[in-house]
Amino acid sequence: MTSTERRASASLASIFALRMLGLFLVLPVFALEARKYPGGDDPALLGLAMGIYGLTQALLQLPLGMASDRFGRKRIIVLGLLVFAAGSFLAASATTLHALVWGRSLQGAGAISAAVSALLADLTRDEVRTKAMALVGASIGLMFAVSLVAAPALNAWIGLHGLFALTGALALVGVLVVWRAVPAEPVKQVHQERLGLREVFKHPGLRRLNFGVFVLHAVQLSMWMAVPALLVQAGLPKEVHWKVYLPAVGLSFILMGGLFALERRGHMKPVLRAAIALMAIVQLGLAMQTQAAPSLWSMGALLFVFFVGFNIMEATQPSLVTRLAASQVRGAAMGVYNTLQSLGFFVGGGLGGLLVKSGGPQVLFLSTAVVLAVWLAVVWGLELPQQPQSLAKPA
Repeated sequence: MTSTERRASASLASIFALRMLGLFLVLPVFALEARKYPGGDDPALLGLAMGIYGLTQALLQLPLGMASDRFGRKRIIVLGLLVFAAGSFLAASATTLHALVWGRSLQGAGAISAAVSALLADLTRDEVRTKAMALVGASIGLMFAVSLVAAPALNAWIGLHGLFALTGALALVGVLVVWRAVPAEPVKQVHQERLGLREVFKHPGLRRLNFGVFVLHAVQLSMWMAVPALLVQAGLPKEVHWKVYLPAVGLSFILMGGLFALERRGHMKPVLRAAIALMAIVQLGLAMQTQAAPSLWSMGALLFVFFVGFNIMEATQPSLVTRLAASQVRGAAMGVYNTLQSLGFFVGGGLGGLLVKSGGPQVLFLSTAVVLAVWLAVVWGLELPQQPQSLAKPA
């Protein structure tokens, strides 16, 4: 990487990290603490307060991504962070669960993932972009691990109101990072052909990747409808589940270095196929764990393998989207991609709960294995870009 690419990767990864740390700090304690609000005895309203963030994210990723193509990436990122901060402070001041729903929905309206990813693509070359995206993924994974350890202690100290206020403050720090640390955006080439949203939807490679991110996050969220219970059955109290999650996530990132070497040697396609196949095998392994008393060591090994596959796809798929999409529609392309990602969270949580309720965790894991097998078939024919390509002539 050049110095500008290193600066862009580090600063934009820190923006993701600051924003996601605020979100993750709330998640481990939200369901318990929100019950204390007036209206907290309504499970449906509690679920709405939890999930409304993802819905508004899904609705606004594409519009804000397209706006970044037209008005500039950094302007939209700052706007999104300010909206997210406003939603956080509104949630911090909430005294009822209904008010908390409004705060969470405003948080989700600060949907900047598409604009940040598009700016990172603008500031990095194709050959190092997967590494840059992996740095972003690593920052998010690190923040998730930190939140699992820190959230209970912080909640005991400042409560849920304080956690939301801290989330807003972290978003404002992100605004400072955009102004002071992120490199200037490349100058737009006005002579470039204007491409529209239709080309994004028509591109066969982008369709495969969008389907992939939907499946990836639907499977991830649905898994966690059953994994915590299996860990408890294996003898690990829920308060210390991070002792399994943290090593599994951390060790999986160590293997990412080998991914970059394989990409340079032109072996990315078999790596993508292997990553999906590994995640499908993990689902079958988890299904076997439900047939008898689960083993803690087996659960740890299966989660490690899952995170290896998950992190590979998290780093490579957005990189491929930005390489397949022409620069003037990268924001729109990442907007569609992130919309499908958010919808995957929404669908995965809902369907995962229904599958566990109707058939138990074994049916859930067998179903996710089938879905991953379908994804493997879809991605099998994906044509990887060898050089920058235009959406005008899809591969």
